[in-house]
Amino acid sequence: MGKTTYPVQINILESTLICKHDYQQWYEQSLRAPDAFWAEQAEQYVSWFTPWQKVMSGSFAEANVRWFEGGVLNVSYNCLDRHLADRGNQTAIIWEGDDPAESQHITYQQLHERVCRFANVLKKYGIKKGDTICIYLPMIPEATIAMLACARIGAVHSVVFGGFSAQSLQTRILDAECRLVITANQGLRSGKAVALKQNVDTALRACPDVGTVIVVERTKQTVAWQENRDVWYHEAMQTVAADCEPEKMAATDPLFILYTSGSTGKPKGIVHGTGGYLVYAAMTHQLIFDYHPGEVFWCTADVGWITGHTYGVYGPLANGAVTVMFEGVPSYPTMSRFWEIIDKYKVNIFYTAPTAIRALRREGDAWVTRTSRQSLRILGTVGEPINPEAWEWYDRVVGDRRCPIVDTWWQTETGGILISPFPGATPLQPGFASWPFFGIQPQIIDDKNQPVAANTMGRLVIKQPWPGIMQTIYGDHQRFVDSYFKEVPGCYLTGDQALCDVDGYYLIEGRSDDVIKVSGHRIGTQEIESALLLHHDVSEAAVVAVADDIKGQNIYAFVTLKCDITPTDALKQELIQTVRQNIGPIASPGYIQWAEGLPKTRSGKIMRRILRKIANNDTAELGDLSTLADPEVVQRLIREKVSL
Repeated sequence: MGKTTYPVQINILESTLICKHDYQQWYEQSLRAPDAFWAEQAEQYVSWFTPWQKVMSGSFAEANVRWFEGGVLNVSYNCLDRHLADRGNQTAIIWEGDDPAESQHITYQQLHERVCRFANVLKKYGIKKGDTICIYLPMIPEATIAMLACARIGAVHSVVFGGFSAQSLQTRILDAECRLVITANQGLRSGKAVALKQNVDTALRACPDVGTVIVVERTKQTVAWQENRDVWYHEAMQTVAADCEPEKMAATDPLFILYTSGSTGKPKGIVHGTGGYLVYAAMTHQLIFDYHPGEVFWCTADVGWITGHTYGVYGPLANGAVTVMFEGVPSYPTMSRFWEIIDKYKVNIFYTAPTAIRALRREGDAWVTRTSRQSLRILGTVGEPINPEAWEWYDRVVGDRRCPIVDTWWQTETGGILISPFPGATPLQPGFASWPFFGIQPQIIDDKNQPVAANTMGRLVIKQPWPGIMQTIYGDHQRFVDSYFKEVPGCYLTGDQALCDVDGYYLIEGRSDDVIKVSGHRIGTQEIESALLLHHDVSEAAVVAVADDIKGQNIYAFVTLKCDITPTDALKQELIQTVRQNIGPIASPGYIQWAEGLPKTRSGKIMRRILRKIANNDTAELGDLSTLADPEVVQRLIREKVSL
């Protein structure tokens, strides 16, 4: 499919208009004079208590980049206080519950009061600047309130996705050294209850440093209670004042920790700073989504993921936007739920994952076309590459061929969008993430770290720092250096495969390491393998990704059982349940193949390259097998391959 050109949208704020000429001029300036460029953006998008002394210090070569050193600000102040004079009565958050009958409109003034109260609650229970707080909540307003309350007093929040298991929660609480947990008695999803408090109770059996659990009463279900530890949110909020001065934070102070799966070892606690992150979140939100004052912006991502942080909370609220927060799923109570919400709240900008688009496309056009969607102006995708067929359906059926699609590429580590079209300025090419954002200098290299020719797939690196980039991995700076900066000196290694065509458009193929992206969620293969090995009947396990029309990728597990165990379908279900309990439902293997043995080198290393080819029915050319200890293993696995 060729590039599809849309007419330039007429903007209310001329400063947000990115025509091609402006883009090229701005982009060249951002690379040529980055300090001057980012100083101008920082002044425009953020209110500072004290100006910075240095725009950027450090380098990728030293893995010590810092932004706006000497600057003092507060993220909560930027998202709330500074809007009160002009937007106090404007809606900040539109909350839509799992049940369509439940909703709330929360103004900036109301949100400010609730955030101040909860900040005082945290103080009451001994939380101070620099302490780490775990937030394990469903998609309810209290999640945003908790994040902003932490930012207000200088506490560092670590949000854990409510779909993760007690074991995954425990791992993250311990690693981040959390002192307090915020949860709900239950969550609601597709009309079914999720036992959040129960998971917290299980996780905290091995977390002695957590002294307080604050519980939001989401349902009327009673839960187990520890009187000396557990506190009801609604009761605590009634005991504190509605005023709380924002803590003065250095631009380089940490704002949050967010865990992302790595190819090896435990999940990585990505640390994002305060000043640089907020500048980048606000700027990318306004320019990439061409946001106008008063428009309704909806990012469907859960706050448990970076997309929910940057484009569900911090970016929109820093810009004084109206942001939608949705507790449910696109298929409940009907497959029209997304489109009904768009009509209900007159959503102008809609940002979701290709997984959701593919799943809804499979159900047919009628669920979409029964709704109006006339309020929509811009569509977006995030989380993984979108295939051209799904892109075309999104454009034609959802957007009625009148809404530019911003197909965005970025990562937990990057803090915000790095490559994306600009609405009305970029000729759109389905499947391509298009142009780098300002200050982003991508390069495609081969395995020898040499640049490749146009239209050649290779490893994607970024050559120049930008304000949204992470600061470190919590508690393990050496892992930060080794994971992102050691292999390609002087560059940030993204871990993704990509190509750049002759027109400068970037196409992202996906991960080049052993991370599987299921429905846009990154899951480390070792994490899944470790969970499978917890089952007493399993001797060995190897996990790879297979293509999936709906999820983008699915999980294919090769499992070797102990010698006296007979493989059965019931055992497969037990293994799936083991993974669900130890990681969460998102990590459930879609396919399990019994394997008498796995392809290993003579040194004992599993050749996952071969397993990926077997799982994906790509065995015509397996490459060099000379290093295998037992080449016959490969043919046995091919013969016993599970049908996809």
